[in-house]
This record gives sequence, C-alpha cells and structure tokens, in this order.
Amino acid sequence: MMTADGPRGADGWTAAVRQRLGLGRLLPLGGPADGAWISERAAATVLRGVVAGPGPGPVLGELRISVADPDGAPEAEVEPPPSALPPGPLRIEATMSAVSGQPLPVAAEALRSALLTAASQRLGLVVAAVDVRVTELLDTPPERPAPAPAEVRGARAEGVAATAAAGVPGVVTLTRVLGHAVHTGPDQVRVELATDPGHRALDVARAVRGAVANAVEGHPSVAVLVTAVVERG
Repeated sequence: MMTADGPRGADGWTAAVRQRLGLGRLLPLGGPADGAWISERAAATVLRGVVAGPGPGPVLGELRISVADPDGAPEAEVEPPPSALPPGPLRIEATMSAVSGQPLPVAAEALRSALLTAASQRLGLVVAAVDVRVTELLDTPPERPAPAPAEVRGARAEGVAATAAAGVPGVVTLTRVLGHAVHTGPDQVRVELATDPGHRALDVARAVRGAVANAVEGHPSVAVLVTAVVERG
C-alpha cells in the first residue's frame, strides 16, 4: 500500500499536493474496518489545543504522528484515500519545553498522558506509543496561546451522498481540499468533511459511513476523510 513516506506515481502526486496544502499525513481513525482517516493537521490542532490549556505547564513543540509499525500494519478493509497511511496503531512523537522546578519525568509524563487521552477520546486514534523529548528548560512559565483555527474550504451538499453525510450530527461542513467533497468510484464512495470538537471524529465518520451507504443505491462501501476539526460558524 502506498504511504505518504514513499510517494510515486499518481499517489505520489497526491501526497505532494496534500503536503503543499498543509494536511500532512492522512492518519487512520479506528481500525482496518472503520474506513476513516483524518489529516495530520486536523489531529495536531486538536492535540495542541488540549495541551495549550490555561495555567502553567509544559509547552508543546514539534509534533509528529506516524504508523508505529508500517511493515506490520494491516490492510484497510475499505479503499483508502490516495497515499493514506495503513490502519495500524500510531506513534506520537513530541518535543516539549519544561519549566524549572518541576521534575522533568513528571512534566513529560503529564504531556504524554494528555496527548494519549486526547488522541483516543477526542479523535479516535489508536495510539501504541507516545514519545516525549524535553528540548528546553525555562525559568518562568511562558504564555501558551491556543492554536489558530484552521481555515476550512467548505463545499455545498449536492447529491444524495453529500446530503446524507451533511445531515449527520457532528458534521460541520463537507470540504473539498483534495478535490470534490464526494468522490464516487465503482461500488465505493469517499466523503471529505470537517467535524466539530464536541463529537469524536471517529464516531462521526462511522455515522457518516452508515448514512451514506443507506442513502446511495446499491449500498456502496464508504470511506471518510476528516480534513479539519472546527467550531461551527
């Protein structure tokens, strides 16, 4: 299976475009049968938002999410978006700045726990490991501004599949970052959308898959790509 780390051919072109658009990798939500992916940018925005809460604490630096064991990852049971990562457990790698006076192992563990909990409860990512590396020691707690909200390229719900997807609770809007909001192929439909932070992305994707499969004649296989997690309006 093609991955963003090894682009070639048509998938390589898609991966390159995706990187230029700032989506990053397309990460699996849930497991092989869930048919759902989320952009690394969307996932990182949620994780950074959790860490950048009020009060003193560690400052998150670099953040990278990848498949923990690419060679051992299972094949997706639903046709994935071009160059998406396979649905294996993920590894989160993060750097952090710590504040003097707090034991570094305690600070690192607090960040690790926050990232792991948010990845599971807010998004539905299956995470095998969270690696945290301290890169800076600060004398005073810094300001921790919340990440800027991502811009969303919304799309109108046109057609049966799009209308069904847009009506699912938790869907803010359909999006068209990689092309049309709804991509239809032989016995398969792919829907691209943004979810709101009050709903777990994986739960929304599962509901969209069911709604679209029931609405479209022939009950096709459905894949969902979450490109952003944003507040309504």
